[in-house]
Amino acid sequence: MEAPCAIKEEVSARMAWQREAESFKEQGNAYYAKKDYNEAYNYYTKAIDTCPNNASYYGNRAATLMMLGRFREALGDAQQSVRLDDSFVRGHLREGKCHLSLGNAMAASRCFQRVLELDHKNTQAQQELKNASTVLEYEKIAEVDFEKRDFRKVVFCMDRALEFAPACHRFKILKAECLALLGRYPEAQSVASDILRMDSTNADALYVRGLCLYYEDCIEKAVQFFVQALRMAPDHEKACLACRNAKALKAKKEDGNKAFKEGNYKLAYELYTEALGIDPNNIKTNAKLYCNRGTVNSKLRKLEEAIDDCTNAVKLDDTYIKAYLRRAQCYMDTEQYEDAVRDYEKVYQTEKTKEHKQLLKNAQVELKKSKRKDYYKILGVDKNASEDEIKKAYRKRALMHHPDRHSGASAEVQKEEEKKFKEVGEAFTILSDPKKKARYDSGQDLEEDGLNMGDFDANNIFKAFFGGPGGFSFEGRWKCPTVGVGSGKYTNRLTGQPSFPKLDADVLR
Repeated sequence: MEAPCAIKEEVSARMAWQREAESFKEQGNAYYAKKDYNEAYNYYTKAIDTCPNNASYYGNRAATLMMLGRFREALGDAQQSVRLDDSFVRGHLREGKCHLSLGNAMAASRCFQRVLELDHKNTQAQQELKNASTVLEYEKIAEVDFEKRDFRKVVFCMDRALEFAPACHRFKILKAECLALLGRYPEAQSVASDILRMDSTNADALYVRGLCLYYEDCIEKAVQFFVQALRMAPDHEKACLACRNAKALKAKKEDGNKAFKEGNYKLAYELYTEALGIDPNNIKTNAKLYCNRGTVNSKLRKLEEAIDDCTNAVKLDDTYIKAYLRRAQCYMDTEQYEDAVRDYEKVYQTEKTKEHKQLLKNAQVELKKSKRKDYYKILGVDKNASEDEIKKAYRKRALMHHPDRHSGASAEVQKEEEKKFKEVGEAFTILSDPKKKARYDSGQDLEEDGLNMGDFDANNIFKAFFGGPGGFSFEGRWKCPTVGVGSGKYTNRLTGQPSFPKLDADVLR
């Protein structure tokens, strides 16, 4: 049996400790009231160290840690407070708020229900219980919408949930992942980086950081983050899949590039096509793959397929200048000049370089030329045709369309052949004259240069070309045109009706 003096001394010492602990608590309360939470934390810690079995001290320190945003530590103190005193209402409330802030709405609901068991009129617990239910509802909606790939709605749900659970890394990670899938990489990176600053080993944050790099076509760096995430969590399925896709994409793209450089366009096409099937969500990399495949198709002279590939590239990335340039060149090669001008205008608006300005100017010239008569096409010769080839073509076409060949045809056919006969003469007039041909080829407006296309006569050209021995003569019952300048028609002196001179039988052969 202890001596009375010893008991008194122990009681006295305990009371002294309690007084000292209370003093620390009061000082902590004073700092808390002044919002100096760090000092408040220090004094509450001293109170706990002095008297470790007082529930209110843990409760107060939990409140302080919550104000400092240190919810996990606060949760531990709140849980300790209710272990020491299960009837401590504030302790249960603080535990519930910590759970809710950390995103554990189910655990939070149990804490608030316990508060209502102790105090059924507690309005704070009633409101917090509603908040917890709201968070649970947003979680359910987000889960369904993620499966539907409605990432915008998931971001909305997570933003609403984070209003009640600001310290929930899980909600932040889900939001960041959806932002990355939506192409909002800077926002996603910001969220992931904030988490990594607090917890550098967070595998989910490492995965999202890698995902952003992966979708920005920084594949090598992305792989490093995926590997790091897998070190932290070897069973991380998303990081494992992303790492596998990233490595496969990198390998296929590099193999395709190598085949292209070696001139093996068929193999390059196959490799780029295989790469495009790896991950449809990787927009930037796939845009480059489409453009690369378009380049291959242009080398294979499959120009329409090349245009389709470049179109798919700009659909994925409407800022991809290289794809616009490649498509514009294909449009030029297929004489789709209006489309080429549109693409070059887009490029020049984005990057006002001398090169792009010249490309636009060239396309505009070709567009202007395309709206005029194509004299080369009328004669059926190439743009690089020689003088002899142009003469041979004229002879062939003039004889083909001469009205005498079609005298027995319908009026409609005769009118059409007469028109073609005139056009053949007009084409020959321009292309057989080096000066006029040069102006025509450069896209200059011939009439603006004083070359009135109405100042020539198709029959005179025909006469000049076929005149002489073996030809035919316009003499006799034919006289010069009287029906408009350059009409190409001759008037019969007996009938007064416009007509064309007859062809000699030799010429018709």
